[in-house]
Amino acid sequence: MDKRYVATMEEQEKVLRTFFKQGADGPIETFPSKEKRKLLILQHIITRFDQTKNYTEKEVNDVLKRIYRDFAIIRRYLIDYGFMKRNKDGSKYWVNV
Repeated sequence: MDKRYVATMEEQEKVLRTFFKQGADGPIETFPSKEKRKLLILQHIITRFDQTKNYTEKEVNDVLKRIYRDFAIIRRYLIDYGFMKRNKDGSKYWVNV
């Protein structure tokens, strides 16, 4: 990972507290535009998925809807940043371990 995006535990906790105002298992009201914060949020969000399971797009959306109103952008970021993979037709998603 690029050194610019490496965060200390203290930085991670601060970002999570800032964006997950109702606690780490709650929703976020805004999604960060700064790359480092975005990656920290995505790293946290991916922990809500079972690494051994395959998901349908609907199942992924159901998890993400509880986190952020624009769940589609989060789904796209999870794929674009390599946290999740999907097959070509989008019918199956999984955590990229």
